[in-house]
Amino acid sequence: MVAAARSGESRVLVVHGPPGVGKTALLDHARQAATGLRVLRVFGVESEMELAFAALHQVCAPLLELLPRLRAPQRTALETVLGLRAGAPPDRFLVGLAVLSLLSEASEQGPLLCVVDDAQWMDRSSAQTLSFVARRLLAESVALLFGTRDRDPDLLGLPELEVTGLRDADAHALLDAVTRGTLERHIRDRIVAETRGNPLALVELPHGLSVTELAGGLGLLRAGALPGRIEQSFLGRIRELPDETRTLLLVAAAEPVGDPAPVWRAAGRLGVTPATALAKGTDGLLSIEERVTFRHPLVRSAVYHSAEPGERRAVHLALAEVTDGTTDPDRRAWHLASAAAAPDEAVAAELERSAGRAQARGGLAGAAAFLQRAVQLTTDPARRADRALAAAGATLQAGDIEAAGRLTAIAVRDAPDEFTRARAALIRGHIAFSAGRHDEAPRGLLAAAQRLEPFDAKLARETYMLAWGAAFMGGGQEDLLAISRAVAALRRRGGPPLPIDLVLDGFSSLVLGSRTDAVRVLQQATVALADLPVEDILLWGWVANTVPVSVWDDVAMQTITDRWVDVIRAAGALGHLPLYLTGAGMSRSFTGDLATAGDLASEADTVAAALALPISPYLQLRLTALRGREPEASALITETIARADAAGEVLGVTIAQWSAAVLDNGLSRFDQAMSAAQVCTRIAELWISVWALPELVEAAARLGELEIARAALDRLTESAGPCDTDWAQGTLARCRALLSESSAAEGHFRTAVERLGRTELRPELARAHLLYGEWLRRDRRRIEAREQLRTAYEMFVLIGMEAFAERARRELLATGETVRKRRVEAAAPDQLTPQERQIAVLVREGFSNPEVATRLFISPRTVEWHLRKIFTKVGVTSRRQLREALPRDT
Repeated sequence: MVAAARSGESRVLVVHGPPGVGKTALLDHARQAATGLRVLRVFGVESEMELAFAALHQVCAPLLELLPRLRAPQRTALETVLGLRAGAPPDRFLVGLAVLSLLSEASEQGPLLCVVDDAQWMDRSSAQTLSFVARRLLAESVALLFGTRDRDPDLLGLPELEVTGLRDADAHALLDAVTRGTLERHIRDRIVAETRGNPLALVELPHGLSVTELAGGLGLLRAGALPGRIEQSFLGRIRELPDETRTLLLVAAAEPVGDPAPVWRAAGRLGVTPATALAKGTDGLLSIEERVTFRHPLVRSAVYHSAEPGERRAVHLALAEVTDGTTDPDRRAWHLASAAAAPDEAVAAELERSAGRAQARGGLAGAAAFLQRAVQLTTDPARRADRALAAAGATLQAGDIEAAGRLTAIAVRDAPDEFTRARAALIRGHIAFSAGRHDEAPRGLLAAAQRLEPFDAKLARETYMLAWGAAFMGGGQEDLLAISRAVAALRRRGGPPLPIDLVLDGFSSLVLGSRTDAVRVLQQATVALADLPVEDILLWGWVANTVPVSVWDDVAMQTITDRWVDVIRAAGALGHLPLYLTGAGMSRSFTGDLATAGDLASEADTVAAALALPISPYLQLRLTALRGREPEASALITETIARADAAGEVLGVTIAQWSAAVLDNGLSRFDQAMSAAQVCTRIAELWISVWALPELVEAAARLGELEIARAALDRLTESAGPCDTDWAQGTLARCRALLSESSAAEGHFRTAVERLGRTELRPELARAHLLYGEWLRRDRRRIEAREQLRTAYEMFVLIGMEAFAERARRELLATGETVRKRRVEAAAPDQLTPQERQIAVLVREGFSNPEVATRLFISPRTVEWHLRKIFTKVGVTSRRQLREALPRDT
C-alpha cells in the first residue's frame, strides 16, 4: 500500500480481526514504514458513535487549509458538516465527494496515508463518508487503511486482510516469555489452542495467575468469550489499583477526545489530582502524555462497563461541567444525558438542540441518536410525543425502519391531540413506503393526508401527492380511486392554484373519468412545472414528472426532465439524481437519441453504485427494446418481471411488458407483442399502459385480431384524443390507418407522417414510414412503398433500432430493391471501458476535468489518469482531437 501510494496510485485495505490479535500493531507498523508520506491518524471512539462526523473531523482537521481549492458546492457541504459555517443540511454524498476531492488535493503535495483505527466505533456518518471515498480512490497517491474488529457493513466489498492468531511456534515463544516458571507442554498446548494464538490473550491471561490456575481455569474459555476473558484479566489488574487511580481511568474512559486537559479538570472536580492518581502508577494500563491512551481498547471497555452506574454518572457530570457549552455543545449535552439518573427536561432540551445542529450538518444518524435519548429523558407526555415524532422521522431517514416504528408507537401512545396522531400516521405511511409495502403504503398515506387536512393544508396536499406516487408504483386501482375522490373533495384554497394543486386536481380528474377536464388542468400544470422550485422537485417531483406525458407534450417532457436534472445537480442532492437521470434518459429515448439516453443510464448506474443506492433498470429496458437486441433485452425483461412481481411493484411489470411489446414488434413476433401489450393494458396504470396501446393496435392488426385492435384504438383515442399535440394526433392517425379501409388508410398514414414529422420523436416517425410502406407494398404500389421503406430503414439505422431496421430491410427486399445491410449505430472505439467512454463523451461535450469528476464521483486526478489512457486508445493527443475523433452519436 505504501509503495503504491509513493508511485502515484491509491490503495484501500480493511484490516480486521478479534480484539488483541494485533491490528493496531500492524497499523502502527504501516505508519512507521510510511516515510515520505503525510500521515493522518484517526481513532474511532465508542462514546462518540452518536456524534455526527466526529471521525471525519479527525480526517479533515489537518487539511483545512486546502478547503478553498474545492469546487464551491463541495466546499460548502464540507464546511457545513464540520461546523465551519451554517447552512442547509448538505447531501451526504456531496460531502463524500468533497472529502474525496480534499484528499486528492492533499495528495498533490505528496503521497498520503490515512489510518483509521477502531473503525467499528466510528460514527455512522463518518463511516459512510469514508466508505464512499474508499470506493472512489484510484489515482490520487492516497493509502486508506482501516482497522476494525468485525467486517463493518459500510466497509464490505473493500479489499481486506483478516488478522489471525500467531502460529503455534510463535505463540509458544510468547507464552514462555510472559509466564513465571515453566509450564508443562500439554498445559502450554492447551493455552495456545484455546487462545487461538491471540497475542493479547497470551500476554494478559497469565498475569497474576499461578501455574495451577492457568492449567485449571482456562478450560472454561471458549472462542466466543475471548474478549470478555481478556477484559476479566484487565479487571483483575484494575481492582488492585488505588481508588484515585481507578477514578482517573474511568474519567479517561468516558472522555473520548484523548485530550489530557479536560481529563485532569474533570478528575479534579472528583477530588483526584495527578499526585494522588499516579503515585503508584497505572500498571501500564493508561498513558498520559500528549494524548490520553489506553494500553488496549478492551482496557477502556473494561474500566467503563465495570464501574457502578452512579460512578459513571458522576464522571459524565464532571466532564459535562468542564466541557465548553459554546464551542462543544453537543459533547456537553451527551455527557449531561449520560449523567442523568432520571428524566430531566433541561437535558432533553439540550439534546433536542444538539439534534437540530446534527441535522443541519446532515448527520441524520447523530440527530436520531440525540432525539432518541431526549425521548427517554422527557417527563411531559405531550413533549415526549413531539420528540418521539421528530426522532422517528430522523431515524427513518437514517435507515432504521424498525426503530422508527417503535418511536412512532410512543408518539401515538402519548399524543395529546389529533394533529400529533395525524403526523404519526404520516410517519407510518413513510415507513410502509420505505419498507416496500406497496399494498399498505398508499392507504396509510391517504389516511394520514385526510387526518392532516384540518390542521395543515400544505402538508396534507403533499401527503396526497406521495400517496398518489405510492399507489402509482403499486398499481392499485382502488387506491388511485380513493385518493382521487379525496382530492376532488378537498376544500379549495383562495388565490391562484399552486403547481401541486394543478397536478393533484389533474390526476384526480384523470382517474375519475373526466378526461377533457384533466387535460385542461394538466396542461396548466405542465407550464407551472417548468419553474418548480428545488424543494418541491425533491419532495414530489418524482410523482409529477408524468404530467407532460399525460397530455402528450413531448417538448415539455424533455424540457422539464432536463431542467430537473440540472436543478438537482446544482442543489447537490445526489441521492435523488439516479431517479431523475432515468427520467431524462427516458425522454431522450423518445427522440431517438439513444446515445445520450445510454449516457444518462450509465451515469445513473455510476451514481447509484457510488452511493450504494438501489436502481431499477427501466431505462436499460427501454433502450435494449428499441435497439432490438433480443438476448440482452429478453433476459432483462424476465429478470425485471420476476423482481417486480416479488416486490409487488406493478410499475416494474408494466414497463417490462411494454418493452417486450416494442421488442417483439421490431422482431415481427406479433403474437408475442400482442400478449405483452395486453398484459400492460390490463394493468391499472395511467401512462406506460397507454404507451403500450399503439403496440397492441399494430400487433393485433397484423394478426387479424381486429376486435382486439379496435378496443385498443378506442382506449388510445380516449387518452390522446383531447390532446391536440402532434405526438398525440400523429400516433392516433398511425393507429387508425391500420384499421381503416383502403380509401381512408392512406390519408391517416399521411397525417401520421406529417404530424410526427413536426416533432423530435424520430422512432415514432420512422415507424409511421415503416407501416405506411408495408401497407403500400401489400397494396402492390411497390415504387411508392420503396420510398417510405427506404426512409424508415435509413432512420432506423441512424437511430440504432436494429430490429426495426432489419424489418424495414426485409420489406424493401420484398419490393424487389437491393439493400446492402448497413452497420447500425456508430460506436465509440471498442477498446474503451464503460467508464472511459463516459469520460470521453463528457470531455467531448466540453466539460472540464473537475466537472467530469463531479459527474462521475471520482477525483480530477482520476479523470486525468483515465484521459491519458483514452488518448492512447483513440490515437489522439488533445481534447480537441478527441472531440473530432468521437462521433456525435456515440
